[in-house]
Amino acid sequence: MKASELRQKYIEFYKSKGHLQLPGSPLPPVDALGNPDTSTLFTSAGMQQFKPYFAGAAVPPSGRICTVQKCVRTSDIDSVGDTSHCTFFEMLGNFSFGDYFKAEVIPWTWEFLTVVCGIDAERLNVTVYKEDDEAFSIWHNVVGLSEDRIHRLEADKNYWPANVIEDGPDGPCGPCSEYFYRVAPLEEMCADTSLTSTERFLVDDEAGRWLELGNNVFTMFDRSIGEDGVPVLTPLPKKNNDTGMGFDRIAFVVQGKTSVFETDLFHPILQKVEALSGKTYTGGEGENDFAFRVVAEHVRSMTFCIADGILPGNEGRGYVLRYIMRRAIRYGKTVLGFNEPFLHLVAPVVVAQMGDFYTELKEREELILRTILDEEDRFLRTLDSGMAKLIELLETPEVAESKVLPGGRGGAFTLYDTYGFPIKLTQEMAEERGITVDMAAFEAANLEHSERSKAASGEKEVFGDYNALIPELQKQFPQTEFVGYDTLDIDDAKILAIVKGGTLIQKAEKGDEVEIILDHTTFYAESGGQVGDRGEFYPPDGNPDNTFDVLDTKKLGGYFLHRGMVTDGVFTVGDAIDAFVDPEKRRNTARNHTATHLLQAALRQVLGNHVYQKGSSVNSERLRFDFTHSAPIAYEDLRKIEAIVNEEITIDTEVATHINVPIEDAKAMGAMALFGEKYGDRVRVVEVPEFSTELCGGTHVRQTSEIGLFRIVSEGGVAAGVRRIEAVTGAGAIAYVSGREEVLDRAASLLKVKPTDLVSGIERLQTTISDLKRTLAEAKKGGGLNNRLEIEPVMLDGVTLLVKALPSDFPETPADFANTLAQDKTETIIVLGAETGGKVVFVAKVTKDLLDRGYHAGNLIREVAKIAGGNGGGKPDFASAGGKEVEKIGEALSAVPELITKMRG
Repeated sequence: MKASELRQKYIEFYKSKGHLQLPGSPLPPVDALGNPDTSTLFTSAGMQQFKPYFAGAAVPPSGRICTVQKCVRTSDIDSVGDTSHCTFFEMLGNFSFGDYFKAEVIPWTWEFLTVVCGIDAERLNVTVYKEDDEAFSIWHNVVGLSEDRIHRLEADKNYWPANVIEDGPDGPCGPCSEYFYRVAPLEEMCADTSLTSTERFLVDDEAGRWLELGNNVFTMFDRSIGEDGVPVLTPLPKKNNDTGMGFDRIAFVVQGKTSVFETDLFHPILQKVEALSGKTYTGGEGENDFAFRVVAEHVRSMTFCIADGILPGNEGRGYVLRYIMRRAIRYGKTVLGFNEPFLHLVAPVVVAQMGDFYTELKEREELILRTILDEEDRFLRTLDSGMAKLIELLETPEVAESKVLPGGRGGAFTLYDTYGFPIKLTQEMAEERGITVDMAAFEAANLEHSERSKAASGEKEVFGDYNALIPELQKQFPQTEFVGYDTLDIDDAKILAIVKGGTLIQKAEKGDEVEIILDHTTFYAESGGQVGDRGEFYPPDGNPDNTFDVLDTKKLGGYFLHRGMVTDGVFTVGDAIDAFVDPEKRRNTARNHTATHLLQAALRQVLGNHVYQKGSSVNSERLRFDFTHSAPIAYEDLRKIEAIVNEEITIDTEVATHINVPIEDAKAMGAMALFGEKYGDRVRVVEVPEFSTELCGGTHVRQTSEIGLFRIVSEGGVAAGVRRIEAVTGAGAIAYVSGREEVLDRAASLLKVKPTDLVSGIERLQTTISDLKRTLAEAKKGGGLNNRLEIEPVMLDGVTLLVKALPSDFPETPADFANTLAQDKTETIIVLGAETGGKVVFVAKVTKDLLDRGYHAGNLIREVAKIAGGNGGGKPDFASAGGKEVEKIGEALSAVPELITKMRG
């Protein structure tokens, strides 16, 4: 049975038992209500998205649900390469929310394993919690297992969470039953007759002779601590079931293999690596086979991660992805002999093999391959130098003697920060030499770096975490009904609740800053990048002495929280109110939101189908759009993108909104989805016919002509593989154009030319400046000024570095001198610093031939200036910056080689 057949048979089996099939959650965890789940970095179990249903915080669409869930677990990532560990895997799940329980699910589990999958029943054993007589009886009397094949175990093995009764946490819990397949022949099993059947089972399990296939969790208690401090298990109002089966494990049992790497889930991937490397995979324990498995497993993991919008980075999920990518690159290069990028050639096998079920793989294949290739190029450029640096550190007398690699700057953190070596990769390579890494020092250096970065970014919390309120609200009120697509005003809304500081209160008086929840509202709550509406509440009589100013609107588990201040009067729970959305802000926001859709479509036309939204912010002033793309956009392409959007605006196309569309029909329409968003069976589709189709719950214009005018304000990078465009529309675009024209008029006036002759006037001025510089340079040459300022060149990765602090009496500005030095030079980077007026001035010059290789003067000089307490930036070929700490000029300039290496890494 092929893996694809097995997956489908599972779905059909549980659908035949009355289950509703729902899609799995994205790998960035998000619950069934669409809220991010911050408890884990990745979705790691099928039940994770259903926690609100198990906790009673939301009502499921059915009492019986089944899923196939893609998962990533990283606890054993360093073991990947053996025959059993994986980071990416699939989990088959069936769930009951107060519907069926043990009597139903245990026989179903047995039927699926033995009848549907055809697994030899004689090779199966099960475990139950030691006190779970009910589960034991069903396995014995209903299923027919002999008592010696049912093992009663302690709470550390057969309770969920493990040891919850004694150790916690508080909350839903219950016993569980696991099922195991015997992977060893009978003659290898423990035959000690002095032991009980359960004791022999545990001996064999410890020796790896049993393979766990899955687990039924019977959530039936609410664990808490009583007044006497003793744990109490209170029966839940409804009993639940959570079944999780390891799909990969069942596949290799069904296919008669000895490991998952022999199944059709991995065999095609290994074949592709064989073809590319010219080496043979034998399935053994040797170095080559280990490397084959590392590459195959990690390619599968990275393909799924990127398809779900995770991109390589230095923190969180991005860090894990970068680590597994660079681990695969390292094994591919050092063991399998790949000296050029190769992972992007293997990934299409994963897409072809699994893309029919996980359609996002095919939809985003171009993005997947481009992202992998970019990361391979980036790491291969620094791999040799980074490995050489690591080996140099490992071979120092201090490290060789102490067997400890320093973790801070100059040690593991420098490898991480400068050379792009994930810390786990450094640990792994050090461990191969019997050396440990000082992780305390690494974490301290990394924390210091993170705090500086966070302070520089100005991050702050703008809305409290009120998730604890959801169950309380759920018990009392229905969710807020949104009626604001077609109207902005309502006159019959009822105040359901008032929240202050995360606590429900009965009334709010003048001056109180609170959140008001209504039974229905026209106020759009922040979602999908669109900001929440602003406006006002009044009592039905329109008395202005009772006014609530709504400053923002947020959504919390289906409830709309109107945040604002009571400016006059009193508002009480149960009051009827009239609500008025600010019409101008809503109109302008709608213009920007529809323009964002047009922008994404235009970007894909010009740049390619690898472009996907990575984030957006749409308000009444402007739009910000983050998208997947790895290089700066050329000026000509920006103008082309802008022109495409404006052409679609002038066509005056009707913007169509399709509501309650089956998700499969929406995909067939070509609707694009957002990374990390959780969509139900039915969705809302916003379409600009023959141009753009997206899944979207936001507000939009009715005709594209309502946008008026679209202008791009800026374009730049925000993270590895992510670019950002900021733009304005309507009145904002007109104001922007008027401001630019004013600047041009002033510039023309200063040059004493007509605005239409501004370019030729600048060219004449540049010619005059060049002539004066040449005259000055000749004068200096005659006086020997430059000859007494020696700059010793430094070679770095084939690039010449000229770095110098200019003396206080130097007659030329750093900018002019940098340009002088750069004349007739290639593959050169110049960084100069000088004191002027008690402050520091830095400049950086990068010759044109280095720009395509990723060197960027603006990015470099910004980091240099930070060391001297300053900031700045500029163009890729020339940039300047200031600093406050004159005494740190030397330190800042000394850091240039390391900063350049980091920039290229």
